[in-house]
Amino acid sequence: MHFIDEATVTVRSGDGGRGCVSFRREKFVPRGGPDGGNGGNGGSVVLEVNANCSTLLDFRYRNLFKAARGEHGKGKNMHGKNAPDRRIFVPPGTIVTDAETGEILADLTRPGETLRVAAGGRGGRGNSAFTSSVNQAPDRAEPGRPGRERRLRLELKLIAQVGLIGFPNAGKSTLLSHISRARPKIADYPFTTLSPVLGVVTHRDEEIVVADLPGLIEGAHRGAGLGHRFLKHAERTEALVHVVDAAQDPDRIVAAYRTIRTEMEKFRPELAARPTLLVFTKMDLTGARENAKRAMAEIGHPAGDVHCVSAVTGEGIAPLLDGLLALRRRQPHVA
Repeated sequence: MHFIDEATVTVRSGDGGRGCVSFRREKFVPRGGPDGGNGGNGGSVVLEVNANCSTLLDFRYRNLFKAARGEHGKGKNMHGKNAPDRRIFVPPGTIVTDAETGEILADLTRPGETLRVAAGGRGGRGNSAFTSSVNQAPDRAEPGRPGRERRLRLELKLIAQVGLIGFPNAGKSTLLSHISRARPKIADYPFTTLSPVLGVVTHRDEEIVVADLPGLIEGAHRGAGLGHRFLKHAERTEALVHVVDAAQDPDRIVAAYRTIRTEMEKFRPELAARPTLLVFTKMDLTGARENAKRAMAEIGHPAGDVHCVSAVTGEGIAPLLDGLLALRRRQPHVA
């Protein structure tokens, strides 16, 4: 399935039904009073968070959503039916913005949460509503109020507690597949992961939602590579795991680490300030352990937050999971 995290849609609420002009016409009642009913209200357009949705893919193929018009009023004081609301399901983490004004309308995160984005038009009153002591036979009724049309921009930011960050092909996807049941695409070339992948890690009777985020390159804060898409999804995480390929030359490891940190600081300084574990991967390969040791001396990351692991042999995985639990407890959720 393609992962779509941005979409623009047009929503249109229903018009209100017309009020009715009618008078009683019954046997032995030659001058019956007004009995025109009111029109029904038009349907509203409502966004609703559905936990079963994980992408905005549906909006790529359909971007116009209309609610029904209210029923017109009838004689014998029969009011028109109100039209049902038009519900549009969106995934948790959807930010709704007015495309014309740029105003952020809501950040929808909880399953079942709703947002009325276009209210339906009110139904018009029938002539019986205009009866008064001075006008007992009114011959006018109101038309229904028109519905509202607006363009909305939907943006999805995944909700994960921990985000895996790092250069393309650093081993993030392999690590996630080992510590959870997620099965991201894995191959020996950069940008294998083009879309975020969520995995649930269970450890010591606790669950952690971990996101394998697309890799980034230098210039990501300006949108280079998959930069903006990566950084956007990283914003909602409580903590980060910086994954580094230890099979590389130590100088390249240090350069890769500093590039990632610099890009996050330029995009959003508070993102770089999140609690972060540094994880050296591929420790089963020759020379990886020595490369990691030399790189750590240059990087200066806190020693207690550094882990050396191998997804192939399982080395270091258990201590890493303990580190993830401790990492989560350091900082409250960041939206």
